[in-house]
Amino acid sequence: MAYWLMKSEPETFGIEHLKERGTALWDGVRNYQARNFLRQMAAGDEALFYHSNCKVPGVVGQMTIARGGYPDPTQFNPEHHYYDPKSTVENPRWTGVDVRFGSIWDDMISLEQMRNMPELADLALVRRGNRLSLMPVSAEQWQAIMRIHQQG
Repeated sequence: MAYWLMKSEPETFGIEHLKERGTALWDGVRNYQARNFLRQMAAGDEALFYHSNCKVPGVVGQMTIARGGYPDPTQFNPEHHYYDPKSTVENPRWTGVDVRFGSIWDDMISLEQMRNMPELADLALVRRGNRLSLMPVSAEQWQAIMRIHQQG
């Protein structure tokens, strides 16, 4: 099993949206490095849901990868915002995964808190200039975040 952190803007698709749906396609990733991470995801992997581009960004809950990487269907739809005319069914460029709601945390763990945790110094999220929408989290980093979460 692997661990991930996945970022989304709460106004576009927040953890409340996922809670309502139960399971949803994580689509629209249009960065090659992030796409490659999606291709590595497997059913059963665990992920942190991170609200970004908001007043206080941070981890707001947890989810599970329900279905590993498969072609993001939005790339083929000319009416969709994430349409890619260079993508074909025979040669898809972009990947999505299905995520299943796990929990909403009573107390979010803010980016500021995470930056102050020595155990997370190597986490790409806390490094200045990192704009990836998803990234791997080591088992040690996951455990450190879970410890803070459980302490409330």
